[in-house]
Amino acid sequence: MGRMIRLHDTRSGRVLPVEPRSGNRIGIYACGPTVYGRIHVGNARPFVVFSLLKRAFVHEGYSVTFVMNITDVNDKIYAAAEKAGVGSEQLASEMIDAYVVDTDRLGLGRPDREPRASRTIQEIIELIGTLTEGGHAYAVEGDVYFSVRSYPDYGQLSHRSLDEMDQGEGVEGAERKGDPADFALWKAQKAGEDTAWDAPWGRGRPGWHIECSAMAEALLGLGFEIHGGGSDLIFPHHENEAAQTFAARGEPLARLWVHAGMVRLDEAKMSKSVGNTFLLHQALDTYGRDALIMYVIGSDYRKPVEFDDERLAEAQARVRRFTETARRLASGPSPEWSRPLSERFFDALAEDFNTPAALGVAFEWVREANRAPAGTGSDDLREMLWLLGLDNLLELDEAQAPAEVTELRDARERARAMRDYEEADRLREQIRSHGWEVRDGPEGPELLPAA
Repeated sequence: MGRMIRLHDTRSGRVLPVEPRSGNRIGIYACGPTVYGRIHVGNARPFVVFSLLKRAFVHEGYSVTFVMNITDVNDKIYAAAEKAGVGSEQLASEMIDAYVVDTDRLGLGRPDREPRASRTIQEIIELIGTLTEGGHAYAVEGDVYFSVRSYPDYGQLSHRSLDEMDQGEGVEGAERKGDPADFALWKAQKAGEDTAWDAPWGRGRPGWHIECSAMAEALLGLGFEIHGGGSDLIFPHHENEAAQTFAARGEPLARLWVHAGMVRLDEAKMSKSVGNTFLLHQALDTYGRDALIMYVIGSDYRKPVEFDDERLAEAQARVRRFTETARRLASGPSPEWSRPLSERFFDALAEDFNTPAALGVAFEWVREANRAPAGTGSDDLREMLWLLGLDNLLELDEAQAPAEVTELRDARERARAMRDYEEADRLREQIRSHGWEVRDGPEGPELLPAA
């Protein structure tokens, strides 16, 4: 085993070591999207953070199971489907396909498991049944609610008092709740809701919070190592997950609760529900995959970060520094001066996944390499960049460009030869839309992945 990795735990407010339950196995569960629309950059940040966190554990010799769920049963999906004039299952299926396409473009691979709420219904019903039998939940007119005051430790995760808590369920079911702080575990089917399941309390579908408790337990068991997600989920979602699982099982769902900060657009939280979003596929088209990854790792994962042209331009410039250095490097063992830098890099990631500090060390490596002879071995830098999701920056062979891109490049050259500069500019932008850019040099045009 390598380094012990430490992470900030929201419940305790401290940076704690991640200790495996058994052997070298680590379980990570991160809350994924609710699929009622294309995902935005804010949704993508946890996907990037926890995908890369898995790499950090793998590098240190751990065996990792990374689970990121898909919420495909939800009030927002019903509402969006009705507005679009399609069935909720159809909308959810289409948005899941889009989500996979969009996140595949990040080039970080898929989570090991991607459970869907709609495929975990029996586990959800069993968990709700255990809560009702134990006196922690009650059924009213086909709904089932969790009795918050039956769980004395409620509020420990979000550090809120019960009187400060609003479940965000609005007036729906308020007259049926025994206490305004209680939250829904099961919701009776309403008119216009075209997806429902039979349960002991009547036909309906699960509430949001119980879905994740059931999916996480089904795949990782109880007391798994890391439960993650965006910081906007601390309350009520994660608070409710923690409460209902412990109330039902007498054991905690997870050991550490780790949260990524919000992406803000014009200093407001990026949210599909309020319309201030920059969709992931738009961001990838506009700025390129590498710049977007660089943007995410360039800030403390726990802190909010602004999404704007200035920060993305900085990220693009950082990408160019790596690609320019890559031309001077050769594959193979790195020089002696590289090892202390590598150790500092991995130490930074082990201490609360400090990607900005690790990135700073990688740039120190680049500065040293630029002073070293051409053909310096790049193995250490490649290893570092793999952990940051950017090892592709060292593989800039033009042969990697797909045929359609090279054909567009050739068409652009023909347009330039005919002095049709308007057409040449149009083709340049078309090349960029495929994730590549043309750099004109004395030896002719060169294709590079777009920064």
